[in-house]
Amino acid sequence: MTKKTSLMKNNQNTRPIEVVLFDLDGTLVDTAALILASFRYATQKVLGYSPPDEQLTDMVGIPLDYQMRVISPKHADELVRVYREHNSIVHDELIKYFPGTREALDTLQAEGMRMAVVTSKRREVAARGLSRFNLSDYFELVIGSNDTDKHKPDPEPLLLAAERMSVSADQTIYLGDSPYDMEAARAAGSIAVAALWGMFSRERLRAADAQMELTQIEELPNLVRNLNRIC
Repeated sequence: MTKKTSLMKNNQNTRPIEVVLFDLDGTLVDTAALILASFRYATQKVLGYSPPDEQLTDMVGIPLDYQMRVISPKHADELVRVYREHNSIVHDELIKYFPGTREALDTLQAEGMRMAVVTSKRREVAARGLSRFNLSDYFELVIGSNDTDKHKPDPEPLLLAAERMSVSADQTIYLGDSPYDMEAARAAGSIAVAALWGMFSRERLRAADAQMELTQIEELPNLVRNLNRIC
């Protein structure tokens, strides 16, 4: 929400926040144009047509191979291959930076907050996105889709991140822009914080049981301070 009303519902956190977990696409980096261009290219090349943009972006936040099986079970493997090939070519051109991201991360780091990324992208591709804007050094850990058997909205990736950072999930918040992020956070016991600058609407994120909302990433350090103040 706004700075005045960032606290929402069902916040029963009683332990200090020690780790901030971040989604990648739509949260730390703006990949909306990159994702859409890659979907359009792959579906047009493989299927001979491109579904409506709303359909192509509706499942952003879960692994690509699952999304392609929904679009076309028969051609899923080829769709994934063509998508990844094109995505790699246009990646650095189309990926964008969210203003204020580095400043927010600087503040969190200066205040001793530990940070990690949990994404449905493959770890190597996620690392490329972070490197594009010199964000890699802020994060102790990157959990990608090739690190777990189950994926968001299942909580396994978030639980693995908490385990590797030697904290309990209820000592973390998870900032993400998709309903799958919110569902995974709630299932893991992390605090689900909606990033409203991403690809999904406030209504969709609230329906997925987001506990808190931020309209811009610069609000994040203050939200963490407030959470720890009321613990």
